[in-house]
Amino acid sequence: MNINATLFGQAIWFALFIWITMKYVWPPLQNAMHARQKQIADGLAAAEEGKQSLAQSALRADEEITKARARATEIVGQAEKRVSQMIEEAKNAARNEGNREKAAAKAEIEQEVSRAREALRLQVAALAVSGAEKILRREVDAKTHADLLQAVQAEL
Repeated sequence: MNINATLFGQAIWFALFIWITMKYVWPPLQNAMHARQKQIADGLAAAEEGKQSLAQSALRADEEITKARARATEIVGQAEKRVSQMIEEAKNAARNEGNREKAAAKAEIEQEVSRAREALRLQVAALAVSGAEKILRREVDAKTHADLLQAVQAEL
């Protein structure tokens, strides 16, 4: 056996092996590598988009929180204003009720005073007639007595 022929045969088989590998094995491997590279690139791009989206979401969340706090402050201010109004309304209502009760009490007092004066007039008239009767020591008839009482009442 000749070493040159063996070497030459091995070179042909190696070239044939390389050609078969390049024709049938290498393209699917290259396609798989390109697909894997594309998948990795897409994953990295998606991760970068995710980071940007997360940052934007954080900014929007901060803005919404700021808006919510401002709205809450506004609502609290409105509630405090409404409470002040309600307190003022209650004070006014209590003041009005007190004034009304005071006026009613004054009217009742005035009625009582009028009744007392009327009763006092009747008593004074009766005393005056009684005193006049005692002074005169004579009896006055009922009609004259009633006329006298009315006259005295009118004067008082």
